[in-house]
Amino acid sequence: MKKYLVLVFLFCSFFSFSQKFDKKITELISDYENQVIDLRHWFHENAELSNREFKTSERIAEELRKIGLEPQTGVAKTGVVALLKGGKPGPVVALRADIDGLPVKERADIPWASKMTGEYNGDTVPVMHACGHDTHTAILLGVAKVLYDIKDQIPGSVKFIFQPAEEGAPAGEEGGAELMVKEGVLKNPDVDAIFGLHIWSQISAGQVYVRPKGIMAAVNEFRIDIEGVQTHGSTPWTGVDPIVTASQMINSIQTIVSRNMPLTEAAAVVTIGSIHGGVRSNIIPESLYMLGTIRTLDNNMKDVLIKRLEKIVKNIAEANNAKAKITYQVTYPITYNDPELYAQMLPSLQRINGSENVNTMNAITGAEDFSFFQEQIPGIYFFIGGAKKGTDPLKAAPHHTPDFYVDDSAMITGLKSMTTLALDYLKNNK
Repeated sequence: MKKYLVLVFLFCSFFSFSQKFDKKITELISDYENQVIDLRHWFHENAELSNREFKTSERIAEELRKIGLEPQTGVAKTGVVALLKGGKPGPVVALRADIDGLPVKERADIPWASKMTGEYNGDTVPVMHACGHDTHTAILLGVAKVLYDIKDQIPGSVKFIFQPAEEGAPAGEEGGAELMVKEGVLKNPDVDAIFGLHIWSQISAGQVYVRPKGIMAAVNEFRIDIEGVQTHGSTPWTGVDPIVTASQMINSIQTIVSRNMPLTEAAAVVTIGSIHGGVRSNIIPESLYMLGTIRTLDNNMKDVLIKRLEKIVKNIAEANNAKAKITYQVTYPITYNDPELYAQMLPSLQRINGSENVNTMNAITGAEDFSFFQEQIPGIYFFIGGAKKGTDPLKAAPHHTPDFYVDDSAMITGLKSMTTLALDYLKNNK
C-alpha cells in the first residue's frame, strides 16, 4: 500500500508539473511567435548551400547571444552549438535543427522569397530553402528563448545543435551530422537523448506524424564505372561496348528488389538515376559511369541488396569482357526511433498537441543524417505539418521543388513539441 501511495504521489507531482509548464510554455510561445516567424522569413530569404551557411550561422550565433547563451561556432565547418544549463541537476538532452538550403530557384509568390545564389558543382546556381530547414532553424531558436526564460526550473541541461549540410556536403568535403559526431558534439557534456523534427508540406499544420523503430531509410549512394574498348560504331565487334554492358546491368539491378527482397517485412529501393558516356552516335565510347541510390529500412535487407548489386555488376562486366567497379559516395544509417524512448515520449507529444493530432505513420524511403546521432544515443525524429489549415495538403508542392511552401502557422506545433519533449525528458529521467 505504501509503494502504491508513493507511485500515486509521483504521478500527481509529474502531472502537476506538466500542467504548470504546459501553460507557461503556451504563454511564452505566444509571446515569441512573431519573433520566430520573422526569423524564419530572414533565414528563408538568405538561404545558403551545404557547408556554406556563413550568414546563417552568424545570425544563429547572434540570436543565441541575445538570449544569454554562449554559442560555439565553426562546429563541423559552419555549425553552431549552445548549452543551456538548468537550475537543477539532471540529464542532458539535445535538440537539433538543420540549416542548409538547396540549389533550387524559388517560384513561390512571397515577399521573403529567396534570391540567393551559390556555387554547386562548379556552377553558379539559385538557392532556396526548398525543404523547410529555415523553419527548423527558427523553431529551435524559439525553443531556446522559451527554455532560457524558465532555466532556473529545468532539472538538467539542453544542448541546441544547429547542423549544417544535412542535404550532403559538397564533393570532396566532409559535413553534416556525421562530422558533428566525429567532432564530439554529443560529448562535453555527454548527451543522454536527442530529438529532431522535419516539417512536411503535404501534411496539414497542427498535425504530428511519428513511429517507433525505422522511420526513414538508410541510404547508400553509389557510382559504377565501366571500362570497355573504344571503337567505331559501325564495327562493334572490334571493341568492348560499355553502353550495352550498362544496359544489361540496369535491367538486372531492377530484379534485386523484385526477386530478392522480402518486401512484406520492409521497403527497399535501388535506382540508377544518372548515366554518362559517349559523345557521338557512331563512336562506341571507352568508358562510362552511372550514379545510383539504395534505400532500405532493414539492415539485413541492406546487406543482401549490396551483395547482390556487387555480384551483378561484376558478373555482367565479365560476361561482356568489360571491367567495372563500384564506389560508395554517401552512406546514411536508418533513422531509427528508439522504442523505449518512443514509448516514454509519445504521451508528451499527445498531451501538448492533442492526441487526435498525433498520428502513427508508415516508414518512408527518404533519408536523414539525423540517423548518425541516433547511432550514438537514443533519439526520436518526427514530422510536423506545414500546409495551411483549410487547404488540401495533397495539392501542396513537394519538397525539393521550386513551388515548395510551408505556412508560418506550422511553427507553433514545432515550438510546443520540441519544448515539451525536452522538459518532459529531463523531468522523467532526472
